Amino acid sequence: MASGTLYTYKDSFRAFKTLIAAEYSGAKVNVFPNFEFGKTNKSPEFLKKFPLGKVPAFEDKDGNCIYESNAIAQYVSNETLLGTNTLDACLVQQYINFADNEILPSACAWTFPTLGLRQFNKQEHEKAVAHIKKCLELLNNALLTRTFLVGERVTLADISVCCNLLLLYKQVLDPATRSQYGNVNRWFLTCINQPQFKKVIGDVTLCVKAATFDAKKFEELNPKQGKKGKEKAKEPKQEPKKAEPKAKAEPAEKAPEKPKEEKKKDPFADLPPPTMVFDEWKKKYRNTDTEKEAIPWFWQNIDKQGYSAWIAEYNYNDELKKIFMACNLVSGMLQRLDKLHKNAFGSMCVFGKDGNIMIGGLWIFRGQELAFSLNEDWNIDAGSYSFRKLDWDNEEDKKMINLYFKQDGDFPGKPPVNQAKFFG
Repeated sequence: MASGTLYTYKDSFRAFKTLIAAEYSGAKVNVFPNFEFGKTNKSPEFLKKFPLGKVPAFEDKDGNCIYESNAIAQYVSNETLLGTNTLDACLVQQYINFADNEILPSACAWTFPTLGLRQFNKQEHEKAVAHIKKCLELLNNALLTRTFLVGERVTLADISVCCNLLLLYKQVLDPATRSQYGNVNRWFLTCINQPQFKKVIGDVTLCVKAATFDAKKFEELNPKQGKKGKEKAKEPKQEPKKAEPKAKAEPAEKAPEKPKEEKKKDPFADLPPPTMVFDEWKKKYRNTDTEKEAIPWFWQNIDKQGYSAWIAEYNYNDELKKIFMACNLVSGMLQRLDKLHKNAFGSMCVFGKDGNIMIGGLWIFRGQELAFSLNEDWNIDAGSYSFRKLDWDNEEDKKMINLYFKQDGDFPGKPPVNQAKFFG
């Protein structure tokens, strides 16, 4: 039975996973006393054990050091929590990754501004709300005939997903919003009222009215930004007193440089407007029958000069052993391409099964260049793929495009599609 010391700050939802798992498994986990974030985890003693300085962190009774919350939670779990057979073990891992890759980023984007931990951004907020609702709909369907996510008892899947939904239920999921997800609500309430959950997280009060951006709290937690704002406010008052010709000339000389900087930030800025509106295509793809409506609409409206299509082939298929690992690679890549949404469409497929896996995809970009090469932030994962530009008028290439649109069918040289993801 695992035992050891958990380093964490108070009320960390990431640490909750480990502590709840330990309550179920019987593992003896002691929380390091008087932990001070930014001090304890920056001390030489801590950094010697955990060089990244991240928490939660765990040291077992034999001196083995583990970081990353999911790994720690797994270490203190028993077989029941991890899945009693191969399929259940994979499904547990699936939901753990779903909780971190799909729920958590959007949950933070939605709730952190209400706690004053992050500045409010309308576009980011709207995108986060839409994605959380999509995740809740998925869970609602999965829980239609189930009490728990995997099997007949609580597993690490339930613990992980529940902990990542906790702030949402406490801060922003008001009665009207959560009423659409009755199965999720029933499951969530079942989990948080289990003795093992309650011992760690206490009584949870569900949101009555959705919290909004706490500007005052944000200023308190980010005093430097407040000072910068005050300094900027003083600058214009000082400028008229100097009234020096050189001071006026300098901004005029620097003004032409601004458009150059903008071009670097937006590689698509100089492209002519396309005749096909990308958002219309994406709506068609999301909301209509792919084969009967979306694909015909695409070929009737595609602007062949305004857009280019590319096939992506993963270069290291021989290293892929498990389907869930391949899916994690794809999910991670799509998350890191968030700022490319406006000018790209992607259909990524994971083919085969454990032991025989391939990853491939179709990408459509504005312009005639491979967009990944236009910005180093977009090229992080692209280096692991080979890309081939397609010819809009080539019949074989058109067939390949249609296959990736459908995310199903007989892909040349590939096993059947196992899972697929859409970007756009």
